[in-house]
Amino acid sequence: MILRGDLIKIGRFGRPHGIKGEISFYFTNDSFDNEACPFLICELDGIFVPFKIEKSRFISDSTALILLKGKSSDAQVRLLAQKEVYFPKQYIEENPAEDGHSWEYFTGFTLIDERKGEIGSIAEVDTSTLNALFVIKKDHDELLIPATDDIIAHIDEKQKKIYVELPEGLLEY
Repeated sequence: MILRGDLIKIGRFGRPHGIKGEISFYFTNDSFDNEACPFLICELDGIFVPFKIEKSRFISDSTALILLKGKSSDAQVRLLAQKEVYFPKQYIEENPAEDGHSWEYFTGFTLIDERKGEIGSIAEVDTSTLNALFVIKKDHDELLIPATDDIIAHIDEKQKKIYVELPEGLLEY
């Protein structure tokens, strides 16, 4: 069984492209191009389902056209349109970025400010802007914290905690 905690959101599918089963894929992390794991995962009816990548081609630095195994018509891929796309963390961890890990690796970690204490759990990482942001869901609010080495004091990977020194006033709202 595939669990949400084992996955990292790497983008979303767009609309079908043409009539032969290709679908546009808008990615925020190009991990899907990792040959060690030739599949992408979508959540369908509350269950995470893997789809084997038969062929992919980049059309920009954030968009690709994907052909999934067994999907040979636009009608077959239409059910995936606008669905979020996930990738297994284990394959990203085996191929860390130059700085150790991609920001998405820290999804599920608890963010703790050195002065104010626990802020919350990182629900996802927003890489749609120039600066990556940790998205923290707390109560009914969503906090956006810059994902930058400048504010990180210490990372405890075993406990899945990130200790930060946030600038004064960042949490005031």
